[in-house]
Amino acid sequence: MPRQTFDPANPANSPVAAPPRAECGADDDCARQPIGVVLDIAGSGSQIALDLQRLNECMDHDDPSIGLAGQVGSQIKIKTNDGWLLASVRNQKQDRRGEGNSVVANIDFLGEGMEEKLTGKIHSFRRGVTRYPVPGALIYPSTTEDLRQIYASDGRSSIQIGTVYPTKDIRAGMYIDAMLGKHFALLGSTGTGKSTSAALILHRICQAAPEGHILMIDPHGEYSAAFRNTGMIFDVTNLQMPYWLMNFEEHCEVLLKSSGNDLQNDRDILAKCLLAARAKNRLAQQMGKITVDSPIPYLLSDLTNLIQDEMGKLDKATNTAPYMRIKTKIEELKADPRYQFMFSGMLVGDTMAEFLGKIFRMPSSGKPISIVDVSGVPSDITSTVVAVLSRLTFDFAIWGRGEKTNPILLVCEEAHRYVPNEKNSDGNSVGTILSRIAKEGRKYGISLGLITQRPSDLAEGVLSQCGTIISMRLNNDRDQAFVKAAMPEGARGFLDSIPALRNRECIICGEGVSIPIRVAFDNLEEAKRPASEDPSFVDLWNQSGGEEEVVFRTVQRWRAQGS
Repeated sequence: MPRQTFDPANPANSPVAAPPRAECGADDDCARQPIGVVLDIAGSGSQIALDLQRLNECMDHDDPSIGLAGQVGSQIKIKTNDGWLLASVRNQKQDRRGEGNSVVANIDFLGEGMEEKLTGKIHSFRRGVTRYPVPGALIYPSTTEDLRQIYASDGRSSIQIGTVYPTKDIRAGMYIDAMLGKHFALLGSTGTGKSTSAALILHRICQAAPEGHILMIDPHGEYSAAFRNTGMIFDVTNLQMPYWLMNFEEHCEVLLKSSGNDLQNDRDILAKCLLAARAKNRLAQQMGKITVDSPIPYLLSDLTNLIQDEMGKLDKATNTAPYMRIKTKIEELKADPRYQFMFSGMLVGDTMAEFLGKIFRMPSSGKPISIVDVSGVPSDITSTVVAVLSRLTFDFAIWGRGEKTNPILLVCEEAHRYVPNEKNSDGNSVGTILSRIAKEGRKYGISLGLITQRPSDLAEGVLSQCGTIISMRLNNDRDQAFVKAAMPEGARGFLDSIPALRNRECIICGEGVSIPIRVAFDNLEEAKRPASEDPSFVDLWNQSGGEEEVVFRTVQRWRAQGS
């Protein structure tokens, strides 16, 4: 094709704005004809002019990639000396300087590939740009064949989770090591299919690594149904998490409810008595020196007796209220059946190794995922239970550094509840430990997966620690802005389409993919889906019968909670 020039002052009358045309009946004709030119060049993107008539010609093409050529969120390619540059269209506006048949658009560069001389096809695609085009360079539509080369796996271990938009058959893969090695986040408003998509990703990881070690915190009991056959389900009936595994901070959260000066006084008393209670154990005597945080078993009765003894040493003028407060709280926990999964007298034995092996799936025995359903945990200690599980994961990784590395994936559903920003923070230790895992976890072989519908309520910096971000539709402006700030520059064109995503569609950016992609998730078999389907009000409200029995059974369960 002879070199064509472009007049930026009058794009409508430029030869490129009206390139030589062929009928789009032949498969390759539309792809071979330019659809516009480059106007301005910048480091991460540039401005282009597109011929409106050419875009309309491409719209009816059988290849959906060519059919979307030049539209927002689509990919276009730019000719360079020795290959092709791929870019994503971020926005469009009519070029007022022309005669209405030219469109000006901004693009973000995604990467580059070499050109096969005989066929003109792209090969050896890689992220990043080494040679930029010059103003006047021609722009062509990307074909499905181009995208197939671009999204092809580079040989690393990957899982396939769906189909690349807008194609019908190009599989979307995510690189497991890159995704887990630098944490990931799955974001999406309620009702977008977030839970089902999370289950799909975890099922695919379990299939690829059946001897893995995955721990998922499930606050609503949604995922038990999805992993009943492929994982271990733990809830208040079988979790049996010993109370003595808590460190001092976690003990304070559960046992101390005072504030101000009273709180500091209570903390001093608890620290002294807790250390003494742990020291009574034979394990502590063998070790010689322990701290108040050491996971050494102790008897709750020993702790209350020590508090009683300390109170007995006081003279008459000293206030006994702090001692009584702590002692009363311990007695309450022991007596309340809802707390038996943690504060039962049966949990005093040294079962730490057994508990960690069970929770971390070591050995996995073909069931690599643990679902910890905390929906039945009393709300006042839910955060503490999550904190203990998260801290045990972190401490296990730190103290296991001399062993063969056994990476652990910790997945936290409703993450904004546990790692809230400063405005919503209540000072719980769970936020501190999860933030620490986000910053330091990968050094020790811990991967963090955060699932949330409110990314703007997450702690500052936690989302930016996630190397891979999977964003489904977000309806809230603040959430959209928050995600855009955490995403890499080249993904901006994709991010603008976040509010327009359909259910079970997502944008994936970061380490887990070669370049940002829009994906339609695969359908998950019924038996592998979480129990998160929205009820049909109309259907259910058109049925009657048996309501009295339902109310009676509900009241029975309500009254018998925990027993």
